[in-house]
Amino acid sequence: MTTQNLTISAPPSPLQEFWHYFSQNRGAVIGLYYVCLIIFLVIFADLVAPHPPYEQYRDALLTPPVWADGGSWRFILGTDDVGRDILSRLIHGARLSMLAGAMVVTLSLTLGIILGLVAGYYRGIVETIIMRVADVMLAVPGLLLAIAIVAILGPNLINASMAIVIVSMPHYIRLTRASTIGELNKDYVVSSRVAGAGALRIMFITVLPNCMAPLIVQATLGFSNAILDMAALGFVGLGAQAPYPEWGSMLANARQFVQSAWWVVTFPGVMILSTVLAFNLMGDGLRDALDPKLKQ
Repeated sequence: MTTQNLTISAPPSPLQEFWHYFSQNRGAVIGLYYVCLIIFLVIFADLVAPHPPYEQYRDALLTPPVWADGGSWRFILGTDDVGRDILSRLIHGARLSMLAGAMVVTLSLTLGIILGLVAGYYRGIVETIIMRVADVMLAVPGLLLAIAIVAILGPNLINASMAIVIVSMPHYIRLTRASTIGELNKDYVVSSRVAGAGALRIMFITVLPNCMAPLIVQATLGFSNAILDMAALGFVGLGAQAPYPEWGSMLANARQFVQSAWWVVTFPGVMILSTVLAFNLMGDGLRDALDPKLKQ
């Protein structure tokens, strides 16, 4: 009588399962690699950039890129109207854009989660006040509201970031409230109440972890919106002020050279486009990986 050895494979870990579904979206993987590249440039900008971002080379004003006529390997992507290296400013501009985006997402997500949990848990007059204020903010175009806030506070990078935080917060409030209401009637929440758990424990320890999947996706997409809004405020002169190498401000300063020096305008625009696209692609991959309805 022969016996056969049966090998039972262990179930995949949550991280392995997440990567399995995430990696099926090739666009999301490409977006993740690009975001990792941007993060690398943010961390090592001082080492990677070939020149200081504020250094002016008066002997090389509006030098074209290296592959164009008159270009030089000294300035791979050319120089602007005062002789600053565009590649170096783009690399250091990634640091400004990513730091501003991280601050916006962190603050708006934190405040939105707190207010959304309170509105979804207590309901009644508390929910009405919070949600009506959020509805009023959503009724005003986001960029217009941000411009009005910065015009009152004053144009600089910090005030622009705070304005985008205020504009972004209602989206997280509504999403957190809807997820909280959907979780409150489930058995594990009822069991926590029977066991004597307080309101804060139910909201932040019991309910919140089960609401994080859509919030993570929204935060990823919100990061790209924050970068885009920051560039828009910088373009109209309400974001980072000169000589900071912020991508939107670089576009605004180069408007007069659209026809005579195309590289001064093109490369900051390409950086904004590619970074926002990468975060959107990565957000789509996170949605596919975290939403159980989309899993096969």
